[in-house]
Amino acid sequence: MLSAEEALARILKGAEPVAAETVDLIAAQGRVLAADIAATLTQPPFDCSAMDGYAVSASDVAGVPATLTVVGEAQAGRRFAGALKPGEAVRIFTGAPLPGGADTVVIQENTERTGDEVRVREAPARGANVRKAGGDFRAGKPLLTRGHRLDAGAIMLAAAAGHARLQVRARPHVAILATGDELVEPGVSPGPDQIVSSNPYGLAALVERAGGAAQLLGIAGDERADIEARIKAASAADVLVTIGGASVGDRDLVRPALEACGMALDFWKVAIRPGKPMLFGRLGKTRLLGLPGNPVSCLVTARVFLVPLLSRMLGRTELHTRTFPAVLTDGLGPNGPRQHYVRARLEPADSDLPRVTPLPSQDSAFVADLADADALIVRAPGAPAVPAGAPVEFLPLDV
Repeated sequence: MLSAEEALARILKGAEPVAAETVDLIAAQGRVLAADIAATLTQPPFDCSAMDGYAVSASDVAGVPATLTVVGEAQAGRRFAGALKPGEAVRIFTGAPLPGGADTVVIQENTERTGDEVRVREAPARGANVRKAGGDFRAGKPLLTRGHRLDAGAIMLAAAAGHARLQVRARPHVAILATGDELVEPGVSPGPDQIVSSNPYGLAALVERAGGAAQLLGIAGDERADIEARIKAASAADVLVTIGGASVGDRDLVRPALEACGMALDFWKVAIRPGKPMLFGRLGKTRLLGLPGNPVSCLVTARVFLVPLLSRMLGRTELHTRTFPAVLTDGLGPNGPRQHYVRARLEPADSDLPRVTPLPSQDSAFVADLADADALIVRAPGAPAVPAGAPVEFLPLDV
C-alpha cells in the first residue's frame, strides 16, 4: 500500500489550474484570483478629514484658547472652494477634502462655536485627524496576487481600487456518484435493509467550501450497466468521485465498471486509517477518486486528498495539507501500521497551543461523531502511545 504522502503526490502530479473566467464583484465571493490586481486609482484621492470638527492651520492653534473665524463648510462630496487665511477655520465633516491652507482638524468636542467664531480649547498636533492622500494605496500599487481566495475584505479592497470585475479560476467541476442497492435518497423512507445516502451531500458541501462546483449523479444500483451509464454522464467533469463499491467483493462493481469505461488506474489502497480501500486513476482528462463507502472514511479521504487536488486546480498557494501543533488532552495508545487520522475536537487554548481532544468513538460509520469533529489528529504509522499533555499535530477539517 502507498503511504498517504506518496498517494497525494501521485494525485497532484500533473494537475494544472483550470481555465480562468471574468466575473462581477458580486459573484466573486470565495473565488480564486487568476491574475494579480493592482490599484487603478489612489485612495484617499485627496487629504481628507477623519473626524467631524474644524479644519485649521496648526500654527493658528499653537496657543490655546484660540478664537478663529469660520469662513465656510466642507462636506463629503462637496469641498470648500477657497483657501484658509491666517486666523480662519472651516467647519468640516468626516471624509470631506481638506481645504487649502489647512493641515489639521480640531475635533468638534474640543471647540465652542458662537456665530461665525469658533474657540479652540485644546491644541492638536500638526496633521491630527487628517487622512493623507494615498494613505491607503496609490494607483499602480500591487494589492492582491493570483491564487488568493477572495473574501469580503479582499472584494472590498478590489472595489475600492476601481475593479468592477475580476479574473478568477473557474470552479472545478466535481461529479459525485454513490453506489449500492442499500441506499435511498434523503427524505425517502428506507426499506428494512436500506439506509439513507448521506455521503454525497457531505462531499458536495466540502467541494463547494473548497471552491469547486459539485454535481450529484444520484445513486447507481449494484448493476454494471447502471454504474457505467452514470460514469459516462460525467465525462465533462474535472474530477469524478465514486463512493463505495471499489473493494474486491462480488458486489463491488465500481472498479470493473470504471475499467470498462477506460479508466487508467494509478493506484488502489492507501496505508491510512480510515480509508484504506481508495483508488485513483484517470478517465481521459477526468481525474478519478474512488472513495470508501463508510461516511467517516469517505469524508476523511476527501479532506486529505480531494481538497488539496481542488486547491491545486484552483491555482492556490495553500493546498490545505499543512498540519498544526496542539496539546493532547487525553492519552492515545500506540498506533498500528497505517497513518491514522483521529477525529478530534479543538478546545480553547490555555497556553500558546490549542488543546485537542480525541472523540471517544472512532467508528468509521458513525456520522454523529463525525459532525462533532473539527480536527484530525495525524498519527504516523507505528507511532508509540502518547500521554495527555503531549504535543501532537492536527489537520483542520474545515477549509
